[in-house]
Amino acid sequence: MENERTVFDRVGSWVRNSVSLKLGIITFLILLLLIPTEMVKSIIYERQALNEATTEEVSSKWANSQLISGPIITIPVVYEYWQEKSDEAGGSIVTVQDYYYLLPSTLNIKGKVEPKKLRRGIYEVVVYDSKMTVSGSFDIKVKPVQSGLKEIKWEEAFITVGISDLRGIKKNVIFNWNEEKLEVQSGSNILTLIPSGITLAISGLEAMNNTPINFKFDLDLQGSYNLSFMPVGSTTNIALQSSWASPSFNGNFIPDEREVTDQGFTASWEVLQLNRNFPEYWTGEGQEYNLSESVFGVDFMLPMDDYQKSMRSAKYAVMTVVLTFVIFFLVEILTKRKIHPFQYTLVGLSLSLFYVLLISLSEHSNFNTAYLISAVAVVSMISLYSLSVFKSKKHSLLLVGTLTGIYGFLFVTLQLTDYALLMGSIGLTLMLSATMYFTRNINWYQLRSDTEGESKK
Repeated sequence: MENERTVFDRVGSWVRNSVSLKLGIITFLILLLLIPTEMVKSIIYERQALNEATTEEVSSKWANSQLISGPIITIPVVYEYWQEKSDEAGGSIVTVQDYYYLLPSTLNIKGKVEPKKLRRGIYEVVVYDSKMTVSGSFDIKVKPVQSGLKEIKWEEAFITVGISDLRGIKKNVIFNWNEEKLEVQSGSNILTLIPSGITLAISGLEAMNNTPINFKFDLDLQGSYNLSFMPVGSTTNIALQSSWASPSFNGNFIPDEREVTDQGFTASWEVLQLNRNFPEYWTGEGQEYNLSESVFGVDFMLPMDDYQKSMRSAKYAVMTVVLTFVIFFLVEILTKRKIHPFQYTLVGLSLSLFYVLLISLSEHSNFNTAYLISAVAVVSMISLYSLSVFKSKKHSLLLVGTLTGIYGFLFVTLQLTDYALLMGSIGLTLMLSATMYFTRNINWYQLRSDTEGESKK
């Protein structure tokens, strides 16, 4: 019995005093705490998805992103060709109607865009009002190259202007065509090229063949988040002005000139026919993909939204837990004060709680304010708890300094979007270097001998 009791005593003493075992337990706890960290990330994804759903709902009632394409002249053409019969001798003449498409020789769009924020509950959605003047000219040159041309139906020619969401039109469109005002009809007759838009019938086009014709119209348009254009002119010039300070230029072309300030931005594009992969005129289908690939424009973005910042901060959760546990472990081995794994667990859960506080508070206030409140709450909670665990104000102050440094470093990293990776890697290197420096003189084998000697006594 005495031998059994001695064995159990030795095992119990080893469990209580083994540095290696304690490191193993701490490592296991760190890995275990990845579970609530992933749960926090799932909460962020859920809230972000709800935000996106709200954005789509508001946009669908205001007007969705807008794409301006055209104007494009469409002329029906009739072809005749001989079709032989496969099962018997002879054949017949087949008549087929196709469409001849003509793009402007010049296209100029000058617009002013005024974005604003709409709120649905706690969420913000960016929408805009725009006033644009569209002008240019057509060089009427109908030259169908396909053989078998029978007839050009000049009297059925029409113009199509693509507007991706017609609900955004706020005023009637008055289309000036060669000093004549044309009547505008809703809907597109060339759905493969332009799924949504307005159509105008034009007359007397045959008499204008080989003649340049000017056009002009104003467009008051609402939309959400994005405004894009299709460069259908042989020379397309677009100039935009806006009070929005956070634009994101995208698509197949970036502005030739742009200026972004705190008061807004100005941007201008010039796209030549040689810059795109479709001609000025063609017959039949086959250019839909090339047209869609040439689109460019601007997104009216909210500055890096709170969900992205919260997600980025959650990625540093492991670093925060590891460094905090390192402080607790060093205090434990240097002061010979035992800290129970349950106490490590409570501290780890407190650190995980920071991210839940951050995301919930940021939905109702400024992100920086939410970050400050969350950091102060968690640092205060852990620091006050450490006073009872460490029994030393000096070590508790060291913990406060470490946590403050961690959350301060994380905050700076979140603000530097373009240099976040650089700052993160440098910060982690410095933290690891500091840990190595302060633990350089610890004799880990001596610690083991000391604990074993104490257990024998």
